[in-house]
Amino acid sequence: MVSSHMIVTGEKESFIVRTLIKKAQDSGTECKFVPWTVNDIHASFDEAELIVLFMEDDTKPKGEVIHFLSDNMEEKGKMLILIGEQNDINYVCDKMPGDIIYKTFTRPVDNAEYSAAVKEYFEKMHSGEFKKSILIVDDDPNYLSLVRQWLKGTYKVNMVNSGLQAIKFLGKNKVDLILLDHEMPVTSGPQVLEMLRSDEETKSIPVMFLTGKSDKNSVMEVVALKPEGYFLKTIEKEELLEKLQEFFILHKK
Repeated sequence: MVSSHMIVTGEKESFIVRTLIKKAQDSGTECKFVPWTVNDIHASFDEAELIVLFMEDDTKPKGEVIHFLSDNMEEKGKMLILIGEQNDINYVCDKMPGDIIYKTFTRPVDNAEYSAAVKEYFEKMHSGEFKKSILIVDDDPNYLSLVRQWLKGTYKVNMVNSGLQAIKFLGKNKVDLILLDHEMPVTSGPQVLEMLRSDEETKSIPVMFLTGKSDKNSVMEVVALKPEGYFLKTIEKEELLEKLQEFFILHKK
């Protein structure tokens, strides 16, 4: 069974906080209280896939806590549930990227709705719904398999082995990024890019080229097509994951 971990953070571990923790635990989620200091949250941050920020008695987290969460949650693929008075929720929402906030609840909290939200979040997380989707287009089945193996733990990965299959796939599916082989037979990478950009449905999908040629002229040919970037096929796993993470952070929707 896949485990689920979350923390409830607030000024103090009040009766309401203990109730929130118990409701999460009853749904099969490992949950504990963490005071809302940067050091305490940081100490439990890696293990928690969901963070509940609880505000009561007109208290709000300090700016350094909001800053820490804003800087780290999206990068690590985590989300927030905010609980408090509406003005306190608005205060936090105004200072954080909206895509890390999963749900908000005004006090008093409806325990059934809160429990359902926690359960729903982890069901979506374990199914991969929150992951960015990448389509890899390459005629080399061995390279396709290798890159999929590298990326599948972090992203939703789809693969096709020709440009025409890519066009057909994108007619029925949405993706966040295309990794496109530059040198393919029949329909080359540049031809695929041209087709994508001439279609209203696909023209805004970011494309990064994969190329096996590192000489200056070949690289300049790739860059001239103005993709969002390119990777040499000799790139190592950790560098590829790092650069993809940087891309998605810089291109938030």
